[in-house]
Amino acid sequence: MFFSIVGIGVFIYGCFYGLSTALLDCDVLLGFCEKLGKSPRRLKGKVAFITGASSGIGEHTAYALAKCGVKLILAARRNHELQRVKVNCIHVSKGLLEDKDVLVIPMDLLDFASHKMHFQHALRHFGTVDILINNAGRSQRAMWDEIELSVDRQMFELNLFSVINLSRIALEYFNKKGEGHIAAISSLAGIIGVPFSASYTGSKHALHGYYNALRTEKLGKNIHVTLICPGPIYTNFLSEAFTGKDGEKYDQPAKASDRRMTAERCGQLNAVAIVNKLSETWIGLFPVVPLTYIAVYFPLVFKLGLKVLGPGFLFKLRDSKDLKEIHSNSLKFGL
Repeated sequence: MFFSIVGIGVFIYGCFYGLSTALLDCDVLLGFCEKLGKSPRRLKGKVAFITGASSGIGEHTAYALAKCGVKLILAARRNHELQRVKVNCIHVSKGLLEDKDVLVIPMDLLDFASHKMHFQHALRHFGTVDILINNAGRSQRAMWDEIELSVDRQMFELNLFSVINLSRIALEYFNKKGEGHIAAISSLAGIIGVPFSASYTGSKHALHGYYNALRTEKLGKNIHVTLICPGPIYTNFLSEAFTGKDGEKYDQPAKASDRRMTAERCGQLNAVAIVNKLSETWIGLFPVVPLTYIAVYFPLVFKLGLKVLGPGFLFKLRDSKDLKEIHSNSLKFGL
């Protein structure tokens, strides 16, 4: 009788979880936190340092936090775009933020020597930093065996080592302060071995390794680590992506007809993940998140499915394109 009750409970739980993944645009825990967890408004008065804040996910994460009265450091290379985002942040805050509450820092993340100077600039301006959100990075589209090693190195320098370096600078301060929160915008490519983006996928997998190790080291301390893993998002991320050749851009912009989550929605979910101090979150339109659950918890089923569907299925799901649509001058898939 006891085991029958347990079995029924497990079945009901499985049905609820499966239905939830089909209905939500994020993992079940993040969806629960959005409805019943802490509101991002609890972050009012906190100070967040956001890299890659001039566009895309970084820009819209800034807007989501600005609406809640979070003071912001906006960092990226393009000063004029940062100034635009600053004006918008003050506007959407509806009086919660003033000019002095949004600091713009033109910053090249590949200039590692400048990281500490910029972080200290933020500390002098606000007196504190509570949250570091590492968002800056670039994607990639290329065949594994056609990628030049220099591209691998550039991808890791930007997507991994710049993040690690700035995070350690923030940690030095957080350790002294006794509290802090480090978040990074990773990708579902950091969980699944996504095809035709090997350097990007490798850099994100490595980021998970670094951050998971950090989270374990900080257990029991008031320093939190969050990995946010979006699927396809509607931004200019794709047009700026690396290919397999040094100095070449993919230059294939996302189309309005592509099945992608809006950057605005992603920014809102990012704010929920941060205020609830979630360890790892998955974000994406159906069927991206359910497929991620299958890949992680039912790897044999996922492997068999890929054998039937082929790697092109994942590519089309990710970019709403067939492999043959890839620019023939930059990527040669032989199709």
